[in-house]
Amino acid sequence: MKTQTTIRVEETNYHKAKQILDQMGMSYSQAIGVFNSMIVLNKGLPFEVKIPNAQTKKALKELDEKKGETFSSVDALFDDLDS
Repeated sequence: MKTQTTIRVEETNYHKAKQILDQMGMSYSQAIGVFNSMIVLNKGLPFEVKIPNAQTKKALKELDEKKGETFSSVDALFDDLDS
C-alpha cells in the first residue's frame, strides 16, 4: 500500500537533485522511497548528524577567514602534528 504526501524543499536543490537522479535512472519519488526505507532499516537517519561544538565552530570560522595555519606539504603537516 502506498500513500501520497507533500513536502516543501528548497527549489534550486530540488532541481539539481532531480537532474542527478535522472542521470541515475531514478525519479525523485523513488529516491524519497529509498530514503524512507533507509530510515526504517537504520531506525533513524541513514547518516550521522551532529551539531558542531564551540571548538569546531571556531576552527570553521578560522578557515573561512583564512586565519588557519597552512603547510607547504602533507609531510610538513604531519611533522607539525608529531611535534
